[in-house]
Amino acid sequence: MSFTIRRATHEDKWGWLQLRQRLWPDAPIEYLSFDLDDKLADPDYAVFVASRGVEDLGAFVETGLRDHGEGCETSPVGYIEAWYVAEHLRGQRLGRELILAAEGWAREKGCREMASDTWLENEASITAHLKLGYVEVERLVHFAKRL
Repeated sequence: MSFTIRRATHEDKWGWLQLRQRLWPDAPIEYLSFDLDDKLADPDYAVFVASRGVEDLGAFVETGLRDHGEGCETSPVGYIEAWYVAEHLRGQRLGRELILAAEGWAREKGCREMASDTWLENEASITAHLKLGYVEVERLVHFAKRL
């Protein structure tokens, strides 16, 4: 049975939350789950899932509108806020299909550009972005000091 790429619904929240936990394993469950309903209801935010049914989600992408994206010249821009494909499903084009759905949504919202980010050490994500035609536009180091 193959996967279908579709917009997430309220019935997908549990499976989507499980995938979010895999993407951010150190984040508390309360943090990962507190705004799922808001994200699904927000007209400027979209969640797409790779699904074989409500109980069987294998990947997701969260995308939203931002006023600015690094390296972008237009506003608003579509922004890939989160993107995850279960490890055992990688290499099957699910990630590509999710990004194409997110880009289509952004185009419908009037965007002419799409932006994203990832951690410097996340080579798999960097490679996936490059394969989909994204170009690296900036590197950033964050600093903090306890006062």
